[in-house]
Amino acid sequence: MALMFLSWCLSAALALFCVSSWTQVHASLAPENEVPLRPTTWFPEGKITSVTLPKGRTHRLYFTLKKKAPAMSVTVSPCDLPIEWSLSARTLKDKPLKNLQWSTKKSMPEVWWRGPGIEEKMHSFTGNAVDTYRGPSHPQASIYILRLRSKQQNSKATVYFHEGLGPSGAFPLLPADPRVHTLGVGMTSVTLSWAPSASITSLPQTQKSYEYCVLVNSLQNVPSVCAAQESKRKKKDQKQEKKERRRVTVWPILKEWWWQQWDSHPDPQSPPSSLADDNADLQCVCQGTESVCTISELLPDTQYYFDVFVIDRLNGTSMAYKGTFAQTHEEAQLKITTLREGELRWVTFRDRGSNSEQFFIFRPRGWQQSGLLTLQSCSGAKKVKVTVSSKGQVLTSQAVGEDLVHIWLQGSSSYLIHLEREGTTTGQNSAAADLALPGGLMASVKMQTSSAYHRKEVPALPSTLQIKSFNRLRGCNSVTLAWMVTEQRNLYCVYRRNLGDREGETGGASALTAPCLGPESRSDTERVLCKYFQELNPLRAVTTAVIGGLKPGMAYVFDVYLMRRWGIPIKYASKMVKTRKEC
Repeated sequence: MALMFLSWCLSAALALFCVSSWTQVHASLAPENEVPLRPTTWFPEGKITSVTLPKGRTHRLYFTLKKKAPAMSVTVSPCDLPIEWSLSARTLKDKPLKNLQWSTKKSMPEVWWRGPGIEEKMHSFTGNAVDTYRGPSHPQASIYILRLRSKQQNSKATVYFHEGLGPSGAFPLLPADPRVHTLGVGMTSVTLSWAPSASITSLPQTQKSYEYCVLVNSLQNVPSVCAAQESKRKKKDQKQEKKERRRVTVWPILKEWWWQQWDSHPDPQSPPSSLADDNADLQCVCQGTESVCTISELLPDTQYYFDVFVIDRLNGTSMAYKGTFAQTHEEAQLKITTLREGELRWVTFRDRGSNSEQFFIFRPRGWQQSGLLTLQSCSGAKKVKVTVSSKGQVLTSQAVGEDLVHIWLQGSSSYLIHLEREGTTTGQNSAAADLALPGGLMASVKMQTSSAYHRKEVPALPSTLQIKSFNRLRGCNSVTLAWMVTEQRNLYCVYRRNLGDREGETGGASALTAPCLGPESRSDTERVLCKYFQELNPLRAVTTAVIGGLKPGMAYVFDVYLMRRWGIPIKYASKMVKTRKEC
């Protein structure tokens, strides 16, 4: 029994001695401050590498230069957040032995920079813009260390390393003025322009590996294509997170660590992505090599941010111009004029060469909500169109000519009247309209609206608007006129105007009054009589008037107006009569 206990003690002592000896040998081989292996590897030359930057952690990349490389360039493209990055050159006193057996917890680059040596910082930058270090190589550097860090939150970046003096060609070139300019702003569109990229202008037209893409959003300018992709991804993740809140993740910490560690190493064989392919959901317009672009289908009175990227589809890289923003114009407010009860209004259009339109609203009085709209064109037949609607529904739409148009309004508290000018005006009617309204305005339509309390239909019109004169009753100082009337009681007024000798000899054609001109355009001195008349029998609906106080052998133009309580006065056709010279 004692022998067995002694044997066990000797075995335990031997085991402790072996472990202690192996630890001392291992410590002599391994550098100090041993750290766990992180996914930091050699930084390959001439290859775009994407890295993930966990918040607050420094990500290191290592590379060496060939002995004859006189210069180098390192380009870092942050994604959506500002990052800190620096480039340092480290000179080692003694290179590690090739046959050194280091711990499985260490990678080869860590053995290099953990060893004794001198480190010199060559470049540093903080921000979210693409930054490039270009300069000569360090003459005594053994290894170069690229450190990247994101302070705010988890982010991403792409890095590229190139040996040599000239440009790498992996990234498109920006012009000397990389700003995006605004050429024009409309209500739903914005036109942009920018200086062309030398990468595009230097290539033959047959080679189409570059293109411009314009990104539009209403939040802010984005510094890179990756930032735009990331903003879209976050929105999708937020929606997906709401759906998966009820699901349970077994190892959430391990899952997060695994994603942070290995998401930074994409498949080297996977082709580079392009803005147009991977971002179909972005409000993006990729338009080839044109440096002028019009963005349409925007919302009025909204501020938009515009970013322009020049894309290299061959290498999967991009460079961002300095974005701009613009506020679209407000939607044109519909100007609606309220029509007063019984108001006679001249509707004028200043621009003769183009179509124009005006809107009016009429609210009839009384509980019956009925009214009468009367219109007459003064700019030629079928040149103006009237559309009456109520509560968004069109009630009637028709052309307005020289003849009176009566539209009966019934059953609504308000009516929207839309007058639209069609075509241009020429001839005698246009001249008469210009005379009616001084200042060069064109009186296109004469309009009146009146509430009708007891009527249920459009008022009757005379069967004819011709004035007849009787030759047998024509004297040296008087003439007799006759005209048709209506069955309703109305006021009829007669106006006269004497003509000169020349107008009388030519028939007085130029003296005839335009149909659209009413009593409001006539002088009181021209009115000779007004009388009320009503005849219930249609066969006898005619009245006569003897006009006296005339001069012998003088030509006169007579006009008769039917003055109504509702609607525009109706003008009969002008009649020219010449008194006798001898009686």
